[in-house]
Formats: sequence, C-alpha cells, structure tokens
Amino acid sequence: MPELLVLAAGMGSRYGGLKQLDPVGPGGETLLDYSVYDAIRAGFSRAVFLIRRDIEQEFRAKVGARYEGKIPVAYAFQALDELPGGFVCAANRTKPWGTAHAIWCARRAIQAPFAAINADDFYGADTYRVMSDFLNSVDPESKPARFAMAAFRLERTLSTHGSVARGICEIGPGQMLAGVEELTQIARRDDGAIACGKRILAPNSPVSMNFWGFTSEVFPLLEESLAGFLRAHSASERDECYIPSAVGEMIARGQADVCLLETSSDWFGVTYREDRDHVVQSIGALVRAGKYPEAL
Repeated sequence: MPELLVLAAGMGSRYGGLKQLDPVGPGGETLLDYSVYDAIRAGFSRAVFLIRRDIEQEFRAKVGARYEGKIPVAYAFQALDELPGGFVCAANRTKPWGTAHAIWCARRAIQAPFAAINADDFYGADTYRVMSDFLNSVDPESKPARFAMAAFRLERTLSTHGSVARGICEIGPGQMLAGVEELTQIARRDDGAIACGKRILAPNSPVSMNFWGFTSEVFPLLEESLAGFLRAHSASERDECYIPSAVGEMIARGQADVCLLETSSDWFGVTYREDRDHVVQSIGALVRAGKYPEAL
C-alpha cells in the first residue's frame, strides 16, 4: 500500500508564520488535516512528515499527535548540510535547498511507493484516489522508472493577492509528461490575461502543484540531479533545486516516464495571508455539501 510524504519544512515567509498549523476548517482543522484524511480514505498506509529539526517539537505536538490511532506516522528531516558526497553547504546559506532536496532527504524513511505533497495545499479527495490507484499498480523496478503527477489548470491555482510560481507542464503522446518549465512571478493582469512578465500563458495550461507519485527509484535519480545543481550553485545563498525541474531532467535523460493524472478535484492553498479567507470559505462549502464531516 502506498505511503504519503508531506513536505512541511518551509515556514512560509510571505505568509508570515508556520502556515501548516493555521486552522481553516470549522472544527479547527488545518489544510494538512484534510490531506491526511483524504489520503487515509484513498488507502494510503503511512504518513511521513519531512520537517526541520527546529520545528520538530511544535510539529509533533500540534500536528503529528492529531493522527495517533488514525495512521502510522514517521518523520524525516531536511538539513542544509545533508548533501550528496563531496558537496559542502556555504557558510552563509540559511534557505532550504528546495523540494527536490527535501524529497531526497526522506529517502531513509520511505518504505513503499509514495505520493509527495506540499503541507499547505488542498488537493481534493479525487486526486488522492487516482494517485493511490497508480501507486498500487506501478512496477517499482520498471526501467525507465515509472512515476506520476497530478496536474491542475493554471487559472484555478492563482492568488488574487500576489504572483505565484508554477511548473508549466508539456504533455507528450499518451498523456505522458514531456517536460516541466518552472516559472515565477505569474499573475493575472488587469485585462484578465495570465502572464509571466511579457509572456501570456493559456488559462487551461496544466501545472504542477507538487503532487507527485514516485517509487524508490527516484532517490538515486534525485541525487544525480542534486549533484548537477550543486556543481553550479553550491555557493549560492538562495538558489533552489525544484522537483519539477529535477523530474524534467530525468525525462530528458530517458531515466523516467511520468504519467499525467487527471483529477476532478480543485486545488486551493494559502500563498499569502490574504488567501486564508478564500480557503476557509472553500472548506466550508465542501463541508456543507457533505464532502467532509464537520470535524475530522
């Protein structure tokens, strides 16, 4: 049975706090509570939280304790100085190395094919169901490696309170992912167009919201991508290695095939503090529609 890897090491600097702990549901639930609830009913057997050591005590007490008796829980830790052999973190580096590094840091805690998600995003029940179906059927030893990604429409992933970063997906034959272009500063203009700088983006462009399905074959491939990234950026204070870019490299090298999964669920999340009201309203609507109980 598949496992759930929750990437929860970030503090959300633009949001202004540990947004993974912010209540948004009618019973005080966090977005993460809904993720774990959806994962459990989709058949995920274990949750692994990827966090930082400095938030471990608070996270275990306020988050991990909520799932006791519901699903087995384990922890992994993202550390600046945990790097592939031969690389050393710059002394002035304080920013995490990115989502590709975060998933690689969980390699010793993962025991089965797994989905990797952000802690502060809502992906919806159908997304967990289609990913669970994929992970239960995938051959963990296939060559090239067989992975998956759930894609969402760009126009449904924007914030009205500032720009966002998104991985724009290129779809190849057979609904396979051909590549991912990581773009930042995406926003809706006053005329309604969605743009990144001077570039206009199609509203229905499929984008990565970091809902990935992997087997253990991803870890040595990530290590290869991280080594390439660090050869160019090990002295950087801010550059990050993103999982869409790393997966795109795997596809280009012929090391992985990635299925693009269709989901009927809507995505929403909290990028800026002002987004919270929309999230609370959206959760409330789902509860009133009977999609979720009043209290998880």
